[in-house]
Amino acid sequence: MSRRRLQQLVDSLGRSARHFNKSEVECLIKLFNTLVADSNSRFATVGFDRNVFRDTLHSAFGMTDDVLMDRVFRAFDKDNDSCISVVEWVEGLSVFLRGTLEERIKYCFEIYDLNGDGYISREEMFQMLKNSLLKQPSEEDPDEGIKDLVDIALKKMDYDHDGKLSFMDFEKAVRDENLLLEAFGPCLPDLKSSMAFEQKTFREARKL
Repeated sequence: MSRRRLQQLVDSLGRSARHFNKSEVECLIKLFNTLVADSNSRFATVGFDRNVFRDTLHSAFGMTDDVLMDRVFRAFDKDNDSCISVVEWVEGLSVFLRGTLEERIKYCFEIYDLNGDGYISREEMFQMLKNSLLKQPSEEDPDEGIKDLVDIALKKMDYDHDGKLSFMDFEKAVRDENLLLEAFGPCLPDLKSSMAFEQKTFREARKL
């Protein structure tokens, strides 16, 4: 990438990914280029694929849930071309690492709405909770315990009592109780791993 092209990219991403300053944007572009170079992916000219992205989520942020990692990939991949471009990477990380509560509510709702119909259904909650909870070796049927959790979640969050969560339901519940943001599984980095990622990635920006 030429210096001029890089500068244009930094300028435009400095505006669209508003939680990063320009030197941080430049560091994220460098990391992106490194990931692409290491990936041997068929998308190498434009970005990297699902596998590289999942490896990064796992190594940098300790994510292990396949369903949620796939949903995070889709949230970043705004144009649905199965490839993360440099713009999608920086803009996605802006919300992922430093998003406002409002941005994170929208992001988490998008992750949890597995079929994209604008609601988090009882079945979607069940699937995500079943995936994200540790399997306990016990006599009881684990599915029963998960169904109970779904009932509790609906009781607490389904304000219009239609048996599913709309964005308005989810937003109201999270604003009342922030801990409900990741009610159906971890899809944002914890503070420790996001700070470690930022320190490592932005080390050069601090020297400038």
